[in-house]
Amino acid sequence: MTASHIAAALLMVAIWGFNFVVIRWGLENAPPLLLTFLRFLLASVPAVFVIKPPRAPWRLVFAYGAFAFCGQFSLLFVGMKVGFTAGLSSLVIQIQVFITIGLVALTLHERPRPLQLAGACVAAAGLALVAINLPGGGSLLGLLLVLLAAGSWSVANLLIKRIGPVDPLALVVWGSLASCPLLLVASLVLEGPRRMAQALTVMGPLDWLGVAFQAGPTTLLAFGIWAWLLRKHPAAAVTPFALLVPVAGMASAALFLGEPLQWWKLAGGALVLAGLALNVFGRFGARAVPTAPPAA
Repeated sequence: MTASHIAAALLMVAIWGFNFVVIRWGLENAPPLLLTFLRFLLASVPAVFVIKPPRAPWRLVFAYGAFAFCGQFSLLFVGMKVGFTAGLSSLVIQIQVFITIGLVALTLHERPRPLQLAGACVAAAGLALVAINLPGGGSLLGLLLVLLAAGSWSVANLLIKRIGPVDPLALVVWGSLASCPLLLVASLVLEGPRRMAQALTVMGPLDWLGVAFQAGPTTLLAFGIWAWLLRKHPAAAVTPFALLVPVAGMASAALFLGEPLQWWKLAGGALVLAGLALNVFGRFGARAVPTAPPAA
């Protein structure tokens, strides 16, 4: 990779990592389901008027939007709202890699390689270390919700495999649009029109700037960089950059939110990242499972 391509990849990682901080800021004045709806509304409109729909059955595009955006991010946002920290969220969401491997093995009968299984065990040890050191039940509930978000992302990865080769940016834009009705109904039912209206009244310019950051740089720009790099280079050269997203997320949370970096966070993070690294190397020489970019 050239220096400019590496710089683009690092910019992508920084955006995705920092976005967990932006999410935390946004949750201070907006309920999580409404915030998720606003993000993907702005990510899809007006982009749908410029980007053509992906060449895929609409039912699959709708299902992708339901799991990749509605399911994943609503669970992630609610998990962070109930007390799971931004830094740990950026780390735990990457467990989707191993859930995807398991789902593929069960549904498509693709056997994981030994290094992938070893990576799953190492990452599970890191996750267990995080879980036993979390203070308070709210954080444990948040951990469960973020793990469910990772599971929803994994289902979306299987749908990508089912959809086949399409323009990834088109899939993101139209999948974002497909998720909006689901998110709007969920917010109306679970958060209520009154709470939604109050939040929209309280949200100031910085809150809307945060939503715009999630919709533009995070969803469209960073994903566009990801797709562009995958077209220019082998997947094995690009996907390892995803390992840096939790590093950027935890560092951003420590710098901008003052989240402490206790020994168990560092040790658990190191184990999860080591497991992810083993997974990446375990895919070399094998048919890789198509995945979406790191969640943020």
